[in-house]
Amino acid sequence: MHTIKIFLFIVPLVISSRIDSDNSSFDSVSSEPKSRFAMLDDVKILANGLLQLGHGLKDFVHKTKGQINDIFQKLNIFDQSFYDLSLQTNEIREEEKELRRTTSKLQVRNEEVKNMSLQLNSKLDSLLEERTALQQKVSALEEQLSNLIQSKPGAQEHPEVTSLKSFVEQQDNSIKDLLQTVEEQYKQLSQQHSQIKEIESQLRKTGIQEPTENSPSSKSRAPRTTPPLQPNETKNIEQDDLPADCSAIYNRGEHTSGVYAIRPSNSQVFYVYCDTQSGSPWTLIQHRKDGSQNFNETWENYKNGFGRFAGEFWLGLEKIYAIVKQSNYMLRLELQDWKDSKHYVEYSLRLGNHETNYTLHLAETAGNVPEALPEHRDLMFSTWDHRAKGQVYCPESYSGGWWWHDVCGENNLNGKYNKPKAKSKSDRRRGIYWRPLNGKLYSIRSSKMMIQPTNLESFE
Repeated sequence: MHTIKIFLFIVPLVISSRIDSDNSSFDSVSSEPKSRFAMLDDVKILANGLLQLGHGLKDFVHKTKGQINDIFQKLNIFDQSFYDLSLQTNEIREEEKELRRTTSKLQVRNEEVKNMSLQLNSKLDSLLEERTALQQKVSALEEQLSNLIQSKPGAQEHPEVTSLKSFVEQQDNSIKDLLQTVEEQYKQLSQQHSQIKEIESQLRKTGIQEPTENSPSSKSRAPRTTPPLQPNETKNIEQDDLPADCSAIYNRGEHTSGVYAIRPSNSQVFYVYCDTQSGSPWTLIQHRKDGSQNFNETWENYKNGFGRFAGEFWLGLEKIYAIVKQSNYMLRLELQDWKDSKHYVEYSLRLGNHETNYTLHLAETAGNVPEALPEHRDLMFSTWDHRAKGQVYCPESYSGGWWWHDVCGENNLNGKYNKPKAKSKSDRRRGIYWRPLNGKLYSIRSSKMMIQPTNLESFE
C-alpha cells in the first residue's frame, strides 16, 4: 500500500515536469539538450516507482496466497470433522434401529408374560375354589364319621371309610403342594415384571420414547453330574443286581473312572467313586485337593459322609465298614506335595464297627512314605464332638476327624487345608501334613485314600 501511495505521488510530478519542459522549448532553442536529459531522469524515476510497485504487489500476492492456504486448511479440517460427525450419526441411527427392534421384541415378550400371569391367576382361583369345595366335603364327611362313631362306639371303621379318608388327605396334600408351586411361580413372574420395568426405564433414558419391556434371561442350572453323599441312596436303581464294590464293577468290564452305585452284602445302596487311573480298581474313600470342603465336621457327618464327588469328599465310616467287612482289604494313600512330588503307601487293614469307634489296625505292605500311619496299633476314630473313653482329645487342637492313638499330630489327612509356608507354627500344625522318620513336617497339597480287596477276583 505504501508503494502505491509513492507511485501516485511521483506520477503527477513527472507529468508536471514534462509540461514545464514543453513550455520552456518556446523560449529558446539553446535549452533543447537540457530538456532531453530531464525527460530521461523522469523516465528513470517512473521506472523506479513502477519497480517498487511491482515488489509491493508481489508481497501482497504472497500474503494473499498464504491466507488462502490457511483458509483451505481450515476448510479441509471442517470437511473431515463433518465427515466424522456424519459417520457417528449413521452409527447412532443404526443403534437406534436396533434398539427399536429390541423394543418391539420386548413388547411381545411382555405380552406373553402378562398372558401367563393371567392364566396362573385363573388357575390359582380355580384351585382355591376346588380346595374350598373339598374342605366342605371333608368337613361333612368328618361330621358323618363322628356321628357314626358316636352311634357305634365299639364298632371299627369301615374299610371304605378309611380308604376314603386317606384319599381325601392325599388330595388335600396334593392341592397344597400345587398351590405352593403356583405361588412360587407367581412370585417369580412378579420379580420378572419388576425387572422388565427397570429395563424399560433404562431404555427410555437412552432417548427411545417407545414403551419397552423385557424379561430377564434366567440362566438354567447345570444338572448335577454326581449324586450327593447321602446315606441309603436308592434312587431308581435295580437293587438285585448291583455290584458289591468297585472291583466287581471293574470285573464286569467298566474300566472308566466315575461314580457308580454299589450294594455291599447286608447293606443299603449308596454311591462311590471308582478310580481306575492306575489300571486297577480302587474305591475312593477320601479326596483332598484345594481346601474347598471344610473337614472339621461332626461325628454324624463323618459317619454318613459329606462333600462332593466332583471336588473334595469323605465317603463315610459306615459305608467304608460296609465295604471292608465283606473280605480282606488293603488301604492305599496317595500324597502330593507343593513341589508336585508324589508318594504312596499301602497297608493291609482291619476296621471295626461303630461300637468300637471304627477302630483301625494297619500293617504296611508297600510304598515310599516311611511311617505315614502308625502300624500294629488300634487307632480309634475321633471328632471334636465325639471321642472314646480315655482317648487323648486331639481334634480340638488339630481339627478334623481322624484315627488317633496315644499321641496327637501323626499325619492327619482330614485336617485344616493350608497352603505352604504358613505364617505361624499353630496354623502349620492345623494343616494337612505327615511326618517321616527325620521328624520334619511336610505340607500336603492333595491326598487320596482308597481301598481294594486283596483278592480282586473275589467279587465276580
